[in-house]
Amino acid sequence: MTSKREFTPDILTIDLEATVEDIKQSIRQILKNDLKRQGLVVGLSGGIDSSTVGALCVDAVGTDRVFGLHMPEIDSSDETIRLSTLISDHLGIDSADENITPILDAVGCYRRRDEAIREIIPDYDSTAGWKSKIVLPSFNEGNRMRFFSIVAITPDGREMKQRLTPKAYLGIVAATNFKQRSRKMMEYYHADRLNFAVAGTPNRLEYDQGFFVKGGDGLADVKPIAHLYKTQVYALARHLGLPEEICSRPPTTDTYSMPQSQEEFYFALPYDKMDLCLYGINNGYTPKEVAGAVELTPEQVQWVYDDIEQKRRTTRYLQLKPLLIEPVSEIE
Repeated sequence: MTSKREFTPDILTIDLEATVEDIKQSIRQILKNDLKRQGLVVGLSGGIDSSTVGALCVDAVGTDRVFGLHMPEIDSSDETIRLSTLISDHLGIDSADENITPILDAVGCYRRRDEAIREIIPDYDSTAGWKSKIVLPSFNEGNRMRFFSIVAITPDGREMKQRLTPKAYLGIVAATNFKQRSRKMMEYYHADRLNFAVAGTPNRLEYDQGFFVKGGDGLADVKPIAHLYKTQVYALARHLGLPEEICSRPPTTDTYSMPQSQEEFYFALPYDKMDLCLYGINNGYTPKEVAGAVELTPEQVQWVYDDIEQKRRTTRYLQLKPLLIEPVSEIE
């Protein structure tokens, strides 16, 4: 019986050159044999995942067969368009700016979100300068029971935090999901126009834990990095020579009007520790074996394991294909 490797942070180290080569070959084969499309559209956010996917697509099929999209909206960080443009320029690909604010305004994204927030904070009004985000406490704070709260800043700079009711939470999320779905609509418009396919950008942590919107950023024709832990994506980005500003940028949601990390919105820990816990549970390591590498107690690691399994159960529907009442054998 083969013994397991000692569990250290280096356990996620991979052969970067071989990984790039495998992904390149797979992209080429999928485009030619399965999708039968001429190139790839990539939505660029200026984050590590979309930047790495863009670079992999360029390596696979060349600059003239990759098209980038910059899709900011009124709540986007000031850095979003600058960094996404930095990447398209660095890669040498053609790209387009598609500000999705008018689309979101037309479907009532901001109005519906504000109405849901006002169930908790009656005076909230984004048109008057209020800003907000939703947050979860970290396991690092010693919290096993974790509940979503709304954090808001008034026009005069006062900050307040209130626990969300399930109704208000669902209303806020439903409204903000318009953002990811509008972006995907634009990606498929350009893909149809160019006879290209759409490349998705989730890493393994996001894909496994359901950190995406169905019909939004979860929708794509090929997902080149969904098998890679986020730590590995960062390493791959440096290997591919992406700008250091991208390679050292912490992951954000860039969804709410206040700055927001992925950790405070969804995950139990920073991405590097979440990666290790996810790898540990995937490969049969006990919480005690993982604890030292993530600087937590075995009890806290067990909390994270439980959270991982809970998210898998509650987001399972996101991974499902449309379910048929009876099979249609002719196209299966």
